[in-house]
Amino acid sequence: MGRRGGRVRPDALVLAIETSCDETAAAVVARDGRVRSSIVASQAELHARYGGVVPELAARRHVEAVLPAVDAALAEAAVGWDDLALVAVTRGPGLPAALLVGLAAAKALAFARGLPLVAVNHLAGHIWAHRLDDAPPLPLPAICLVVSGSHTDLCLLPEAGGLRLLGTTVDDAAGEVFDKVARLLDLGYPGGPRIELAARQGDAHAVAFPRTLRDLNPPPGRSQVVGGRYAFSFSGLKTAVAVRRQTHPTEAVADVAASFQAAVVETLVHKTIAAARDHGAAGVLLAGGVAANGPLRAAMAAGCGGEGLALRVPPPWYCTDNAAMIGAAAWEAWAAGRRAGWDLDAEPDLPLEL
Repeated sequence: MGRRGGRVRPDALVLAIETSCDETAAAVVARDGRVRSSIVASQAELHARYGGVVPELAARRHVEAVLPAVDAALAEAAVGWDDLALVAVTRGPGLPAALLVGLAAAKALAFARGLPLVAVNHLAGHIWAHRLDDAPPLPLPAICLVVSGSHTDLCLLPEAGGLRLLGTTVDDAAGEVFDKVARLLDLGYPGGPRIELAARQGDAHAVAFPRTLRDLNPPPGRSQVVGGRYAFSFSGLKTAVAVRRQTHPTEAVADVAASFQAAVVETLVHKTIAAARDHGAAGVLLAGGVAANGPLRAAMAAGCGGEGLALRVPPPWYCTDNAAMIGAAAWEAWAAGRRAGWDLDAEPDLPLEL
């Protein structure tokens, strides 16, 4: 299968490894995007007692789980090492110690088996998750909203290829705020699913939480892309929830959760649709862990429908961290001629790039 050369067969397979945060994942993905296996070992129960991810504990658990995850991925795909064309791994962004575990495993396996190594940007993985399995072609040019625990980025994907970052958050990311607000409401970790569940029993109009729908000035010393029309800010919303809990301690948690979730969703949809309108986009791509949120998916679908935009959202299991998306991104990197050496290192603050 062209193990050492620059060419691989159309049915070639990649073994992908993802350890950027608190999921230990491995997958086998074909060049055409078909997922042969996808294994995710979650650490949610481990970190729940702390209300968030503890980096050192996450890294230790990755050490224990990464090779069993690889073995399980190969077994589920019913393939052996001789069936693989390359090994791919997330190099960033993410938790430094967690990334290093995946890198060490991938480099060792690739070296021992004589396979090429491909480094993948975790955020690019979220975007290329749209090409997994039998996904329809991307509607280009497209506006892509990558929204996760650490990132809220709005980008333009032109027809000619590449990516242009339009805006990001000036403070907290949306997923981060879901986790923090869940702690304020004593709902536990991970915050996104807990808030969504609680909100189903609440009134989204009970509390008029603030929405940052206007243009935002970048913080001092930060680039203009951090501010402007397509920038996000959720820190004030988090503070508003904290103040509300202090001033209205007997208020139904479900109402606060529903009102908070509605404020996040409206902000994300408003900015995304504005970017699509401003840039003459043909469609919208929704990616990242928060893209698994049901109300966000529904509201984005309604917003796109009103503008005549095509909407692409991966299934929920490809929105949260997984290695299948890393495999999809690896094939894009391979086609672009990108290879990694044995000196590959983690890049915790790696910017969004394809």
